[in-house]
Formats: sequence, structure tokens, C-alpha cells
Amino acid sequence: MRSMWKGFLRFMVVSFPIRIYNAIEGSETVRFNQLHKGCNGRVGYEKRCKRCHETLEAKDIVKGYENQPDQYVIVEDSDLQKVKLKSTKMIEIEGFIDAGEVPTTWYEAPYYIGPDGLVAVKTFNLLRDALRKAGRVGVGRVVLHDREDVVLIAPQDSGIVLYKLREPRAIRKIEHVPQLDSQDPVKERELNVTLQLIEQMVTDISEIDMTDRYQAALRELITAKVEGQELVAVQEEEQPTGDIMDLLMQSLEKARKTRKPMAKAGEAAATTKSKDKETEEKPKARRRKQA
Repeated sequence: MRSMWKGFLRFMVVSFPIRIYNAIEGSETVRFNQLHKGCNGRVGYEKRCKRCHETLEAKDIVKGYENQPDQYVIVEDSDLQKVKLKSTKMIEIEGFIDAGEVPTTWYEAPYYIGPDGLVAVKTFNLLRDALRKAGRVGVGRVVLHDREDVVLIAPQDSGIVLYKLREPRAIRKIEHVPQLDSQDPVKERELNVTLQLIEQMVTDISEIDMTDRYQAALRELITAKVEGQELVAVQEEEQPTGDIMDLLMQSLEKARKTRKPMAKAGEAAATTKSKDKETEEKPKARRRKQA
């Protein structure tokens, strides 16, 4: 795995060298090229000025910020160099918080942190284990791709994960979603049945199929096209309608029938103990017969 950033992670006066790795495998995504229908030539894009219609090269293009309608402040690359932050090679942990304080809508992208060299391993492991035992996560800042992001640093298995966080003011307020304040009170009986249904459907994340089925279907489509086959369109399932209570009861019955039987801890332990005892007694029985 190739690192995309190297620098230092610091909290107070403790610092150690680290590397950051992209946690997302981009090669798993099916990507398409745009082609000219008829000759299958790839489509190119010309950069053209909308005012004078002249075709432009990269050297002819500058950055501009629109501060008034059709009025721009031109910003050169040399100007951008002047706004570089003091340190782009240091992640400074500014504090430790409970992960539950961060709304899920703030999470943007995950990265892995790894120690950079054997000298950093001990401090890396120390921070990871301390975060896990304290039940806390670190919050700091990092500059990636010429942009500073607030990041959350959390332990995961034998490593540490870094999550880029969105700026809170960039998140729309959930209260602005239409009809959230509609007055339609929940009935107690419906709530209780829904709670029963949730309990029947409790499982473990390892039991959930996390496969991107759309990407798998795309690969199947491409393979079929290469082999000259024709795929049959999938028929959309009709969604059941009716009284909510009837649908809940049907769902509860279905969940009870399809739920995998789970042995109680005591029963499982008793079964294991019984098998162990049986295994121990078999050699003794053989010895008695031989005697």
C-alpha cells in the first residue's frame, strides 16, 4: 500500500512520524468513457472562452473569484503560495472527545494512519491503545491536496483511522426537510410491534452483505455484452400496501420464521463441556477394554 502523505502526529509535546494511506479502493468501481456514437472515438473537451469563443490552452487560463456579477478578482499561483499554512506536515491534535458528539453527516472520507519507521511504532501503539481504553477520539487538522481539513482520529483493530470532517456550516439543517413537523402521532401499539420487529431483526454487521450489488450487476452486463448475450431486464417488485398494523404483523411473522436460531450462551457452553467430557472418556473406555 502506497502512502499519500507523510509528516508528524502531535499531541501536546509528544510527536511521532506517520504516513497516511487512502482507505478507499478506487479500482473496484466500474468506470465508463464517453464515446462518439457511430465511430466509438473517445470524446475530448475543448476549453473555450464563453465571451470571445477562443479555444484555450492551459497557459491561457487563470483562476478568478467572482466578487460581483461578471467582476472577478484574479488569483495567480504565486498568490496562493502566500496563503500556505504554517505547517502542512503536522497533524496537531487539539483535543479528545467522545465520538458520539460528532454527527454522522460530518464524516466525509476515511484514511488509514500508519507509523513511519520503527522508531514511531511504540508511540503509535501507545496512542492507539490509550484512545481505545479511554473511549475517546482525537480532533485535529491536516492539509491534504492544498486544503486544510478538520479530522477525527480513532482506533480501529490494530491501527488508527483518520476521518476528514465536513465543516458544520456546510451541513444543511435537518429541520429544513419538508413535512418533518407534520402532526401524525405514533400509536403505542404500533410502536410496541415495531420494537418487537427490530429485536427479531437484530444481527451482527458480519452477517450483513455489504457487496455493492450495482457494481456487480454492471460487470455482469459488460461480460454479457462482450460475449454477445442479452440480459433480461429485472422486474421491479410491487411494494405491499395496506394498513400499517397489518403490515407490521406480517413483517414480524416473517422475521420470526426467517431468523437464524441462536444458541444461548449457557446451552452452548454446556454442549461444549459435554463434547469435551465425551472426548476425554473415549480413551479411558478403550484402555479398560484393552485391559
